[in-house]
Amino acid sequence: MMEGFDYRKSPGRVRFERNVINDGVPLVSIVTPYYHANENFMETVNSVLNQTFPYFEWLIVNDGSTNEKDIDLLNKVEALDSRILVLHTENGGISKARNLAIKKSNTEIIIPLDADDLIEPTYVECIYWTLYTNPEASWSYTDCVGFHRQEYLWKQPFTVKRMKYENLLTCTAGIRKSVLFEVGLYNETEKHYNEDWNLWLRLLGADKIPVHMGWYGFWYRRTDSGILNHVNSSKEAKYRSKQIISEAARGVNIGLEAIEFPRYKAKMHFSKPNIWEWNRPPLLGNEKTKVLMLLPHMEMGGADVFNLDIVSKINKEEFEMSIIVTNPADSTWRQRFEDHVIDLFDLTKFLDINQWASFIHYFIKSRDIDILFLSNSYYGYYLIPWLRKHFPNLIILDYVHMEEWYWRSGGYARTSGALGDVIEKTYVCNEHLRQVLIQSFNKQSEKVETLYIGVDEEEFNVKNVKGNIHQLLGIPNNRKIVLFPCRIHPQKRPFLMLKIAKLLRAKLPDVAFVVVGDGPQLEELELAIRKEELNQTVFCVGRQSELSNFYSDAEVTLICSLKEGLSLTSYESLAMGVPVVSSDVGGQKELISNEVGRILPLYQDETRDLDNRNFANEEIELYVNALHEVLTLDGKEKECIRKACRERIEQGFTKKHMISKLEDDFRSWMDGKGKEKRKEISNALRLLPNLVDDYVALYCEYEVNIVMSNRAVQLVQYLKTIIRLQKSPIAILRDFKRLSSRYFMQRAIARLKVSSIAVIMRRAKNAIFPKKLTTKRR
Repeated sequence: MMEGFDYRKSPGRVRFERNVINDGVPLVSIVTPYYHANENFMETVNSVLNQTFPYFEWLIVNDGSTNEKDIDLLNKVEALDSRILVLHTENGGISKARNLAIKKSNTEIIIPLDADDLIEPTYVECIYWTLYTNPEASWSYTDCVGFHRQEYLWKQPFTVKRMKYENLLTCTAGIRKSVLFEVGLYNETEKHYNEDWNLWLRLLGADKIPVHMGWYGFWYRRTDSGILNHVNSSKEAKYRSKQIISEAARGVNIGLEAIEFPRYKAKMHFSKPNIWEWNRPPLLGNEKTKVLMLLPHMEMGGADVFNLDIVSKINKEEFEMSIIVTNPADSTWRQRFEDHVIDLFDLTKFLDINQWASFIHYFIKSRDIDILFLSNSYYGYYLIPWLRKHFPNLIILDYVHMEEWYWRSGGYARTSGALGDVIEKTYVCNEHLRQVLIQSFNKQSEKVETLYIGVDEEEFNVKNVKGNIHQLLGIPNNRKIVLFPCRIHPQKRPFLMLKIAKLLRAKLPDVAFVVVGDGPQLEELELAIRKEELNQTVFCVGRQSELSNFYSDAEVTLICSLKEGLSLTSYESLAMGVPVVSSDVGGQKELISNEVGRILPLYQDETRDLDNRNFANEEIELYVNALHEVLTLDGKEKECIRKACRERIEQGFTKKHMISKLEDDFRSWMDGKGKEKRKEISNALRLLPNLVDDYVALYCEYEVNIVMSNRAVQLVQYLKTIIRLQKSPIAILRDFKRLSSRYFMQRAIARLKVSSIAVIMRRAKNAIFPKKLTTKRR
């Protein structure tokens, strides 16, 4: 289950005010049976009219509703939009009503949608393109959110064997009309039964397969009066429904497999990017500057906070923001971004990587995008020359958060430098990184600018926050707290923090270290805390949405990372008046001085020492002494440093300053800055079309192979932690549950027997701990 999912944020709560141009014949038909459904119908109406893909028709079948309230509502809805057609018929049930609409429809793709269910704004667009790019598939569906009377997230891998005795799918999907007619449409023999399940089984019986898109696009309203409840509450209806399902399941081939996203095809045959045929005019009819952000994911982290700040705080009257993400991830912050962005697409959830360029090209063309703003998307960087070739007027900017010498010889900083001739301006989070880009990656100095991320000085203001962390942890209010807020990852050196805590406790027995965050090393850290008997000194509270409460109660924030750009936690801590003790990495010393904390030398090398836990005693002692010095300040000194922390932020490290700078720069580019140079580079790239195309194809092949290799390496590393007893049984079970929620793992696990797992574990143990030859004593 996705942590922190908010069921209150259902689509259709309001209707968007967007001037969407629907120019052309429909490409998709939505069909909706309506029977006394006036209570929630307007939410469904809003969710349909809010679609980002306007090329649909909506056929609503009034299935025998005769009261004045229903008729008036249907007339009102039909008058809202020329794409809506209301048909009237005598009450015959859902199957009959759907079939009537299907026969009257004018497109090849049918989307059945009940009158109280909802679809996300990008649902129809994703349905259309995933069927377009997978012609072998007969229908496409998404994961499902159950809401209203029951709340749950439904994400199940598709298996035909299970489908024969359990319906894994929902009623709403995009179905090719030709295959519907091939199997005889919906079965009308009964008025009330599991008509959706029956259809899926009959399609499978005809050897048709679906595409399973890996995102929550459909909202299924759970009520006490639905058809499913009627079937289950009636013994006769339940028996008859079971008969119909059993008959349909009898001829199903259990060897069929769905196309499931996210996936990485092992063989793409170095296919070059292509351009989809799309000749319709741009669909957004406003005069706003249209900005596409090309990002890796929507997860918890400093870079994601920066991205969220841009879309949430930029002037919406002037700028139309959209987002495309390119890294496979759970995207636990997706709902946060959806609060501010309508056009939001996670390519990994509905397209193969060799189709991403085509979709991005279509998106830029269909939205008439003015500015591409790229950050931390490796795929995005390798696509830039191809985009410049096709879009000479597109303004291309990027933001780099740090250089990472231990990853791909510099990480995103290296790719940004390599594409410096095509990218018009690179923003960086600190001056240190700016110099790295200029000196190590040959960026032209005038094309690199420092733009500090900053902090929301109102949200992170001790005057507006009241902490309760001592109460949460059940510790006395006089215990001094050292805050360690970060992702629990080797880059942050959590095990150095543990050694610091152990040594500092000898000087200050009542000190408390509070670890806020999660990550791949959290379970191992918790085991180490227990092993070192630090349970009453180091407290792990996991991921927290409101960090300001923790800063409010903290005396000092500890950042002992091996690598940082300029950490968001440093900004937040200082804004709250809390000094920071930090390693001298990235641009930390540009913000932190002895007036607001301490900067300490780094004793390890990031290229060699990632997750090296042999920390120098001198480095540990430096941290202990610095923390002890800050924690033992007298009242006046403490008040002085807290005041200096706040003033440091107010000098120019605020989000208001960051957004204002970006808006000014966007306006400058839109006024024609760099226009001739863009066209010059585009013309040059057009002279090398095959090379530019192959550049993208090579990267896609490389990335797929890297993903496959990483999965194998991660499995071996995980088995090592189990065999070396570095994970508790509870942690292993938790990991198994988390991994088994991912499609590729579920399919693998479903095919493994216990004996197979035992063989794998035994072989892994022998590989990791090979038996040593011994000589017998005489």
